[in-house]
Amino acid sequence: MASSGIETEQEPLLGDRTPGSREWDIIETEEHYKSRWISIRVLYLTMFLSSIGFSIVIMSIWPYLQKIDQTADASFLGWVIASFSLGQMVASPVLGLWSNYRPRKEPLIVSIFISVAANCLYAYVHVPASHNKYYMLVARGLVGIGAGNVAVVRSYIAGATSLQERISSMANTSACQALGFILGPVFQTCFALIGEKGVTWDIIKLQINMYTAPVLLGAFLGVLNIILILTLLREHRVDDSGRQCKSVNFEEGADEVQFPQGNIDQVAVVASNVLFFVVLFIFALFETIVTPLTMDMYAWTREQAVLYGGIILAALGVEAIIILMGIKLLSKKIGERAILLGGLIIIWVGFFIFLPWGNQFPKIQWEDLHNNSIPNITFGEIIITLWKSSREDHNEGPTGCPIEQAWCFYIPMIHLAQFLTAAVLIGVGYPSCNVMSYTLYSKILGPKPQGVYMGWLTASGSAARILGPVFITQVYTSWGPRWAFSLVCGIVALTIMLLGVVYKRLVAFSVRHGRIQE
Repeated sequence: MASSGIETEQEPLLGDRTPGSREWDIIETEEHYKSRWISIRVLYLTMFLSSIGFSIVIMSIWPYLQKIDQTADASFLGWVIASFSLGQMVASPVLGLWSNYRPRKEPLIVSIFISVAANCLYAYVHVPASHNKYYMLVARGLVGIGAGNVAVVRSYIAGATSLQERISSMANTSACQALGFILGPVFQTCFALIGEKGVTWDIIKLQINMYTAPVLLGAFLGVLNIILILTLLREHRVDDSGRQCKSVNFEEGADEVQFPQGNIDQVAVVASNVLFFVVLFIFALFETIVTPLTMDMYAWTREQAVLYGGIILAALGVEAIIILMGIKLLSKKIGERAILLGGLIIIWVGFFIFLPWGNQFPKIQWEDLHNNSIPNITFGEIIITLWKSSREDHNEGPTGCPIEQAWCFYIPMIHLAQFLTAAVLIGVGYPSCNVMSYTLYSKILGPKPQGVYMGWLTASGSAARILGPVFITQVYTSWGPRWAFSLVCGIVALTIMLLGVVYKRLVAFSVRHGRIQE
């Protein structure tokens, strides 16, 4: 076949030998190589835009919700925020299954179109005469459904890269995802300059203001992403050695190497899903607790907590990108499992440092509590605190640890240096564990279509982002940081034990079946 990387007369671009073999195991023409990596980079962009879709409005949801529907309260805000992850959790396995049997352009384009439509709906939720909050709930849920294409992206990249290329490509995928989470709030801040009023296009009843401009940008980028997928994305699949494989996803019907036979280690699959869940659960609860913790421990005002907390999370995002780039080199020397284990240990040390020590206690809010204080911080109220300061008088009200939280009287404070040290360690451990957990997962699954399996992995991550904030806010508010972080340390310790038990099983499909030496 003219387009084949094996029977063509063109010189191969890549070649590698398995020890003891006289044959080149990786044979690829320059044309195929360029097409494959252009496709992978288009999906890097898709991952980046998926992350922005979540983060670009997270800081403005509460004020916009209040503006369009006065009946909305903090508990409903929690549902609006959680609807994204719920939508993603439901959609990921479905889109993954679809991608196993049809060209992957189809679920990608349909999911991105859903995101574009959802962003447009979000921009129009002010139009209905009533029940506006439910329209916002639906819009964010649909954006989450669109973001379920993360499973397709990971499945494609896993199937289009050899074992040697896998870590680098997965690290790049995570870096694009992290960059999206960092830049989303930055874009939102820039659009804040437009103001609440903005401009109105009366003919189509479109208001372009600080709340709608970000989602309209998201819709535009989604359309651009669809165009790039239609024009540049091609179906590619290679085995663990890098040789092209035939699969139903191929639109042009090439086929070189059939899928190798052998069963997937289901114990390793389940363990990998648990590991991925815990990693995302840990970071989700950490992101959630930063604002209330700093307000309680350091008597920061809401405005200070938002500013300093935002700087801390942004710095951790930059740190994550640096770590992800370094992992590419480190993994070649010590392997993915060792990095995963090391990352979990670093996370455990970080949360251990979080435990309150000493005899210095946080400042107590002795003053009477007013409407602008937050006696019991819930999942929804965490986001409220990020905006209330801009809607109230200059009087920030009482600061410090709320008197309703009984633990404020007997739990020592977490010193700022202690907090920052722990945050840096978690910022090192999280990206390491994140990328290693699903890199190992993709290798365990082997060269067979991974859509459904990646769908379940993405769903487990979505569940973690829902449960993590709920867990930490409830435990922290009721029992304080000592119990909260002790339980987190316990969870991480159990996860390290689980990794120790399955350590030898977390190997690549081809290594397990003796086709490639580890």
